[in-house]
Amino acid sequence: MASLRCNLLLLALLSLAAAVSAHNITAILEATPEYSQYNSFLTQTRLADEINTRTTVTVLVLTNGVMSSLAAKHPLSVIKNALSLHILLDYYDPAKLHKISDGSVLTTTLYQTTGHAPGNLGFVNITDLSGGKVGFGSAAPGSKLDSSYTKSVKQIPYNISVLEISAPVLAPGILNAPAADTNITGLLEKAGCKTFAGLLVSSGVIKTFETAAAKGLTLFAPNDEAFKAKGVPDLSKLTNADVVSLLQFHAVPKYTPKGALKTSKDPISTLATNGAGKFDFTVTTSGDQVTLHTGVGSSRVADTVLDATPLSVFTVDSVLLPAELFGKSPSPAPSMEPVAAPSPTPVLAPSPASVEAPSPLGASPPAPPSETPEGAPSDAPSSEAADSTSTNGAGHVSSPALLMTLLTVVSVTAISSVLLS
Repeated sequence: MASLRCNLLLLALLSLAAAVSAHNITAILEATPEYSQYNSFLTQTRLADEINTRTTVTVLVLTNGVMSSLAAKHPLSVIKNALSLHILLDYYDPAKLHKISDGSVLTTTLYQTTGHAPGNLGFVNITDLSGGKVGFGSAAPGSKLDSSYTKSVKQIPYNISVLEISAPVLAPGILNAPAADTNITGLLEKAGCKTFAGLLVSSGVIKTFETAAAKGLTLFAPNDEAFKAKGVPDLSKLTNADVVSLLQFHAVPKYTPKGALKTSKDPISTLATNGAGKFDFTVTTSGDQVTLHTGVGSSRVADTVLDATPLSVFTVDSVLLPAELFGKSPSPAPSMEPVAAPSPTPVLAPSPASVEAPSPLGASPPAPPSETPEGAPSDAPSSEAADSTSTNGAGHVSSPALLMTLLTVVSVTAISSVLLS
């Protein structure tokens, strides 16, 4: 029994140390120089962060020659929209492309989630054509299949698939979209952040924001109700310098869309960061929810007001209070463990010494053999996909904390079963 317990403990420790596969689109594409421009634009637009946060995604990549033609004479915000249409929110490997039900399917893209795509302009039409070809085109009525599948680049079933296509998929008007409104005060007032906008103007900080926005800026604006909440300090009692620092603490000096926030693990510096104080905050995520932690309190990122490279504007539920100005939140006092009253010793009925008590945890019957669940991908990766998966290890990263927690629970449960038996 002791030997079995030791073995289970060792198994639990090994399970905790095991790495679970994820993906990194930047590392995947770095292995192929022919996609260097496409890879560069994914980084500049921070779409790479969006891709890496998706558990199931297909990326349609373009060669350098095709990407150069697409990017010519277009601002980064337009290029981001165009590339978002090449990020499919489903898994398609070469085998699945040739086994599409009814020969054609409309699939959702990342562009559809941005709110910039009216109607079905954020969908892509995938059609299995005669002669083994697969065509891609916009789902807008009357659109042609101007692009076709060229080759497989990389698959991690059923997590990410990277496929090369011959030409860009373009929705009507996507390259002619009007420039986004970047009037910061106007955007804030429309979003219900008039108090914050007024403070920016009266303090002169708005000029700092406007200058920084040209190179990259992310703004977290508290709504009007946040300034009325309990615990918000009286700003009239702060010095002018402290008010400026407080307002600058709500801005990050680089373009950081929500997808990039989700992948942030290190403290994030703000415009208030200087040699005298860090003025930074950390980020946690739960599903699609993003929460900012300042050391004094926390605030949820509520809505996206603007996401147009190089400017992002979000509303937050609470005023962000830096620890450098308002001190860190006190640690909770240690709780006193209740002292249990002595309980009387139960009188046990006599039992024959030769009869061994049954284990409190009976062995479960073996589970029946599982079948492929309905709705799961019915086709195993093709030989082409298998080769691209096994021969290239690029793009793998360490496991998410949630999966590691699940491993812990399973391991502890197994050990407890033996110890109690």
